[in-house]
Amino acid sequence: MIDSPVNMLFKQLISIDKSISQPIYLQVSTQITNAIQRRYLTKGTILPGTRVLSQLLKIHRKTAVAIYEELASQGWVEIIPNKGTFVLEPEKNTAKIKATSQKVNEAYTYAKTTGFPFQKSFHLASTIEYTNAKYTINDGKPDLRLHPVHQFTRWYSAAMKRKTLIHKWKRIDKSFSSRFQTQLSNYLNATRGFHIIPNNLLNTRSTEMSLYLVSQLLIKPNDIVLVGHLSNYASNMIFQQTGASIKTIPVDTNGLDIEYIKKHFAKHSIRCVYICAHRDYPTTVTLSAERRLELLQLAKEYGFAIIEDDFDYDFQFDGSAMLPMASADANGVVIYLGKIGQSLFPSFQTGFIIAPENLITEAKNYLELLDKQGDLIQEQLLSELINEGEIYRLMKKNIVIYKKRRDLVCTLLTKYFSEFAQWEIPSGGLAIWLKFYSKISLVKLAKETEKNDLFLPKTILYQDKNTCAIRFGFGHLNEEEIESVIKKLKRAYDKMILK
Repeated sequence: MIDSPVNMLFKQLISIDKSISQPIYLQVSTQITNAIQRRYLTKGTILPGTRVLSQLLKIHRKTAVAIYEELASQGWVEIIPNKGTFVLEPEKNTAKIKATSQKVNEAYTYAKTTGFPFQKSFHLASTIEYTNAKYTINDGKPDLRLHPVHQFTRWYSAAMKRKTLIHKWKRIDKSFSSRFQTQLSNYLNATRGFHIIPNNLLNTRSTEMSLYLVSQLLIKPNDIVLVGHLSNYASNMIFQQTGASIKTIPVDTNGLDIEYIKKHFAKHSIRCVYICAHRDYPTTVTLSAERRLELLQLAKEYGFAIIEDDFDYDFQFDGSAMLPMASADANGVVIYLGKIGQSLFPSFQTGFIIAPENLITEAKNYLELLDKQGDLIQEQLLSELINEGEIYRLMKKNIVIYKKRRDLVCTLLTKYFSEFAQWEIPSGGLAIWLKFYSKISLVKLAKETEKNDLFLPKTILYQDKNTCAIRFGFGHLNEEEIESVIKKLKRAYDKMILK
């Protein structure tokens, strides 16, 4: 029986890889399915019994039973008690697949290139870099380890058990979305000085999605968009993709230079100004109150929009956070982008747009095309966490942790880099703008740090004839990791100086 044709075929075609996470019964059932699809096993073929199969593949008999049950549940075989397991006829519309190898699981190939031309985008080239280094410095991301896993499991489970969830998912209850947006509006009115209603608000998956929607509404090819010197590479990619003409504006200790705009641009020549008013990206400089008022007045006079990206408003350590420019906008010139839930896993954070009602209405039409389904569970969960005050409590709790990390970073930088670099202690945010006195090659520094198990992605390196700086994100590192990272950075820097 062991040497029957079917048994020999099984020995030839089926392989088990115990190094991967996929269960053995699924690996084997998938390969048997492939054999049936390719007509190696035809209708009516009797398959080995579970005892024989377990001997052939050197697996437990219960695993063999699970393999056949899986195949039967998908309709590939029929199990007849006291008779055996028989192959069923594959569906008529299943195309025959020609195998190029004796191993079924190696028979698949797929074209690497299209047989037709399509439009490629240089601007959307991925900036993701991969590394095997133990430590990484990013541009200022939160620490996902602070996510309240046990509490969140309880909250999520409660949201899933709501009897009205399916009803809401069918979009019969149109008021649910407005209930979430009412909660979010009330929260933003209380924490950021707004006076908005749900009609002024649109929630999105992220600030990047928010900016993409806004750029689609605002910008046509060759429209002039002003950004701060150095600026945010992700936002620049979005603007470039719309065909915008991006112009950089100097940034000093008081933020964006408004006088420069007045001197170099005429009325109605600017489409919009993109700004991180609370903390400039990447320098962390705050736009002064005087310049905020100047920019608002200039936008009204020149007829341009202000896109205010307030990505890290919630991370304020010292004093009170400056209220958004949009909270003082009486002329409808500011489009405000933000996010909440940064103490949670990214999939449960939400971005949002605040703007006059006519723009929000149009943005909703775009969002309907991109994300028709939305995420009602996320909205319901966040709505309840806002209502119960959990979002605010989590934010306050984590601020204490991040403030300690910021202070430790500054203490260690003083110890190791006081003679070689300068920085300002930011009043908030999860990154420090670290400027080196010597104009070393930051790319070479990154290569040197990677030898020491520390990865510096290119997106945090800023170098031109006047700048040699790193946006040093510390939020994702605990205190022990911060000390190790700064020591590794110093060792790499010393090697660079000696060369």
